Amino acid sequence: MGPLILGHAYPPVLQAVQDALRDGTAFGAPTAREVQFARRLCEAFPGVERVRAVSSGTEATMTAIRLARAFTGRTKILKFDGCYHGHSDSLLVRAGSGALTFGVPNSPGVPEALASQTLVAPFNDGEQVQAWFAANGDEIAAVIIEPIAGNMGVVPPAPGFLEGLREVTAAHGALLVFDEVITGFRLTYGGVQTLRGIRPDLTCLGKIIGGGLPLAALAGPAEIMGRLAPVGPVYQAGTLSGNPLAVAAGLEMLTQLQRPGVYPRLEELGARLEDGVRGVLQRRRVRGCINRVGSMWTLFFGVDEVTDAATAEASDTQLFARYFRGMLAEGIYLPPSAFESAFVSLAHSDADIDLTIEAADRVLAALA
Repeated sequence: MGPLILGHAYPPVLQAVQDALRDGTAFGAPTAREVQFARRLCEAFPGVERVRAVSSGTEATMTAIRLARAFTGRTKILKFDGCYHGHSDSLLVRAGSGALTFGVPNSPGVPEALASQTLVAPFNDGEQVQAWFAANGDEIAAVIIEPIAGNMGVVPPAPGFLEGLREVTAAHGALLVFDEVITGFRLTYGGVQTLRGIRPDLTCLGKIIGGGLPLAALAGPAEIMGRLAPVGPVYQAGTLSGNPLAVAAGLEMLTQLQRPGVYPRLEELGARLEDGVRGVLQRRRVRGCINRVGSMWTLFFGVDEVTDAATAEASDTQLFARYFRGMLAEGIYLPPSAFESAFVSLAHSDADIDLTIEAADRVLAALA
């Protein structure tokens, strides 16, 4: 599971939840831990001054879009083909994750009048983004993106792509929203925006910040976040938002991720896996490529590179399905979709990685 960087049932996280449980499970009001949690997020992300806790990544992205529309007074949003931002209506257009896996990227039940307000560009295609802004620049409220895509498989941004998004949104008065639900704290403490030195207007967080419990957040500068009720007019509420058990798990998770050597170790494990799997592809003469960023990775079959949704969809999903079943028989449980990220955790050892590579070698030898 991507959120469980520390591994399954990590004892200090479980202990933090047990300690919080003795104080009660829900209060219908903010708690001291929630305030502490918000301060930790403000410290972790440059430019974040306010945090609104919610219960899921879908709630975070949905609120980000509503807030961006209210802040700019515009209606259109621009997203990228194959990026998944939860299942709210405005964002379930050319989506990744399960929508891409099951071949239903435009979900029934989304009104055409609403879908028409969502513009879509290919990931890594800065020219198409420029074209959309040239035609609709005064109508686009926000650009939302997974800064490193994780829902069409792992797809990193091309050099200059994210920087170009920051420039074009600033030039046209639109907001830039980073959906770091997967990447926030996965690759470094402070997300992709810290790695790349790019400051978005709004940041959506989830999964990891809950330490395995339902918790997500929307974060940004006070000027924008101040539009949310009760300070501002943009309504958002959730009875279990910032639930004390989830916040306790999240606080302990963030504490553990600040230990020295956490992210270098994840990079070391990820690189070991990548090198080994790439060697297996070459040795068994199986066409494919592995995309990896830190501890996130995806193996694509039948293609030489994957840079966007189109090239991801061109991969051999039937071979991936056979590979998945073969690996499962070897005791290696991978994501069952060719369009999902796989993750390395700190619970994995060098021996675990080597066993995975050896299993891949046996499976691909049999399939070849």
